[in-house]
Amino acid sequence: MILRGRCSLVKLAPVVTFYVFLLVVGAIGALAYLAMFMSHVPGAAEERLGKFEDLPGRLNEWVEDADLSEDGLVCERRHLMPNPSGHRLILQVRYRDPTTRDIVRVEPEVTIKRRRVRA
Repeated sequence: MILRGRCSLVKLAPVVTFYVFLLVVGAIGALAYLAMFMSHVPGAAEERLGKFEDLPGRLNEWVEDADLSEDGLVCERRHLMPNPSGHRLILQVRYRDPTTRDIVRVEPEVTIKRRRVRA
């Protein structure tokens, strides 16, 4: 009786393995289709995930802060967008001497990831 049960399990194992393999291949295909759809159909990602937050007002321009920094220097900031359709901005900050306008110090660039906003 025990041998008969084991024989049926041995015969059933390849069938189960085939169906599990079929499910995995189907899931990979569905994910690949979804990724292609979201990246190549205009407006598909915005409709499902939301639009990106607005860009800063003066993109690619140095903007002075109204107040001086703690050490008496003028702080200037600029947001750059290296890729026009990109999802990231680069923030650059530099400090100038208020009288000579020479650049005294530059901070390292900071990459800012734009968030999605749902309407």
